[in-house]
Amino acid sequence: MILQLLRTRFVRTLSTMPPTVKPFDYLVIGGGSGGIASARRAAEFGVKAAVIEHGRWGGTCVNVGCVPKKVMFMTAMHAEFIHDHKDYGFNVQLNKFDWSVIKKSRDDYIKRLNGIYAGNLEKSKIEKIVGHAQFTEDGCVEVNGQKYSGKHILIASGGRPIVPDIPGSEHGITSDGFFDLEDLPKKTVVVGAGYIAVELAGILNALGSEVSLMIRYDKVLRTFDSMISSAVTEELENAGVKILRQTQTKNVTKTSCGTLTLDTTTGQITDVNCLLWAIGRVPNVELGLEKVGVEKDAKGNIIVDAFQNTSGKNIYALGDVCGRALLTPVAIAAGRRLSHRLFNNEANLKLDYDNIPTVVFSHPPVGTIGVTEEEAVEKHGADKIKVYKSVFTPMYHAVTERKTKCHMKMICLLPEEKILGIHMLGSGCDEMMQGFAVAVKMGATKAHFDDTVAIHPTGSEELVTMR
Repeated sequence: MILQLLRTRFVRTLSTMPPTVKPFDYLVIGGGSGGIASARRAAEFGVKAAVIEHGRWGGTCVNVGCVPKKVMFMTAMHAEFIHDHKDYGFNVQLNKFDWSVIKKSRDDYIKRLNGIYAGNLEKSKIEKIVGHAQFTEDGCVEVNGQKYSGKHILIASGGRPIVPDIPGSEHGITSDGFFDLEDLPKKTVVVGAGYIAVELAGILNALGSEVSLMIRYDKVLRTFDSMISSAVTEELENAGVKILRQTQTKNVTKTSCGTLTLDTTTGQITDVNCLLWAIGRVPNVELGLEKVGVEKDAKGNIIVDAFQNTSGKNIYALGDVCGRALLTPVAIAAGRRLSHRLFNNEANLKLDYDNIPTVVFSHPPVGTIGVTEEEAVEKHGADKIKVYKSVFTPMYHAVTERKTKCHMKMICLLPEEKILGIHMLGSGCDEMMQGFAVAVKMGATKAHFDDTVAIHPTGSEELVTMR
């Protein structure tokens, strides 16, 4: 009897004891591109690391972002090319587009990538911790009741799409939900003017959905160079997208037949099969940051310095949670540099956030790097800026009934004409931007471009022959 009582008390004592803290040199919150890149680079330096993730490995980019979006962009390109086949002599008739075929292929591809990301962590001997992370008062991170400590802790938990706070907003989907669609919607309303809205509207339109794009002002991509903003808006309309300017949704109702009715500031839209919110993103920062002294700005983004340091001791942040340059390669680059600084004695290494190239997979695509013309004039004065422009029809469309234009702009700082920015829209601009970005990053001048022999006939030769 006494022995049984002692055993019972012992078990109760064990159950009430605080969990044992599992220590790591480097603890990463977020199994997306930035977090995994930083952890793997740290592991190369002999660091004991772990990555915490509650969802699928690879984060937003791999699962509901860049990668599956690019697959759908290429699908839409095939739809566009089919219209041009007859002009090139091919007697091709489109019988049917089967959304389910590309969805299965795309989803299978993403699953393979999930496995590759998980496998790479195992190869790097990085521990995978599945669950939601929460900071504790003692500076540890708790997941599913288990505490973990890190000599250095990285927050790379990414972001998520915003759903507006209006009646019936739950009847719409976000960019995440786009990849869950089982079929092509007959009638779609996309709300937003940023690159996600533009890309998804273009994809759905090219594949045959009746698409309206609802924007608050008059043009899309308003933070881009004015040439890009105007040209993309024009191309969307030329392709058949109906742009609802200066319009906002007030209320959404679902009818008995399953379609949606939108009450907007400019009227009512009925018989909508798919309403897609693309009005911005917010950081995933519900981590108990206040317990470890990590400060956020007014928008909820984690505040960091140039070296990704937060206000918390030995706690760092990068990627979408910081609200700056929300691009996968930026998070990867920042993460790798951080690991070099922390674990390879490269104390001054940090990411340079100037002149980061980016692409919008619109139809046709956009490539851009550096400042806009408006930014250049504001900073240096109009008398110090020289702008070179070119608008032409790509050779591909020389024999096609369907036409799209190519727009290019180069912004230079006088007197030496150092290139401050390059902006272009047109077929192939997504691929050609990477090479020109190297030149801009190196400080190229217009003279350097002029001294480069053109490759003919290509669209890219236009940038080395501008006058």
